[in-house]
Amino acid sequence: MTITQTPLWTALITPMQADGCVDFAALTRLLHEQAAVGNGITLLGSTGEGANLSLAERQAIIEHACRLQLNAPLMVGVGGLDLASQLDWLAFCETQPVSAYLLVTPIYAKPGAQGQQRWFKALLDAVSKPCMLYNIPSRSGVALAEAAIAALIGHPNFWAVKESGGNPLRFAELKSAFPQIAWYSGDDVWFAEHALLGAAGLVSVASNVWPQQVADIVAKGLAGEAIGAVLRETAESLFVAPSPIPTKALMHYQQRIASNVLRLPLCAEDLASLAPLLAADLQWAAA
Repeated sequence: MTITQTPLWTALITPMQADGCVDFAALTRLLHEQAAVGNGITLLGSTGEGANLSLAERQAIIEHACRLQLNAPLMVGVGGLDLASQLDWLAFCETQPVSAYLLVTPIYAKPGAQGQQRWFKALLDAVSKPCMLYNIPSRSGVALAEAAIAALIGHPNFWAVKESGGNPLRFAELKSAFPQIAWYSGDDVWFAEHALLGAAGLVSVASNVWPQQVADIVAKGLAGEAIGAVLRETAESLFVAPSPIPTKALMHYQQRIASNVLRLPLCAEDLASLAPLLAADLQWAAA
């Protein structure tokens, strides 16, 4: 299976030790776990707290993952506000055997279509790997502009869009308007609807917690089979507090990571209760 045909990408958490340092032993286990299932792996996105880590930490994570020589594609998150810093980050990533990049709409500045187009073109021009643009207005503050997409169509590195706008009707409109690129669901909760609309796959938070189960659901959904509501209902529990706080809490409870520590401004104490997460875990066991 080629990189651009990978149906499920896990937006991997970054496990940390109790003292807040990156837990590379746990990271190794999680990477092997995802690869064993056949999932693609997205490193240092928002679920991986990429914006909260230092440059040295991010570089060490990429180098570590690449040294493992996994039988799985690695996609690296790219996003921020300072273009020069992002180009420096990409220059480093280009020295590593990564497979693809996830380029998020610039944060905080809320750029218009021309600003977005020029930003993304600068990033696309700087790399030699397929790129997935990421539309998540709830985090970035602005939607990915259609005019920017239209202007970038045909760029050899523009492969796909991760659509996390929370509106299946909008997903359908965008896919219809730009069939030349792959459209991935960026929201576990809406995957069933996106699959019916012709999604190429899913970039998932839930597959951190339930790697094989989510992979099975995605395969069924993309094959046109009914998948029920289990992914929607269980994924909702992973967003009862800012992500990835609930995901880390449940994985810590499962004893798959040594601590539920996050990097500020994220804080484990912002999760009021583990109860909805435990109920979700039991729901998968009963599925």
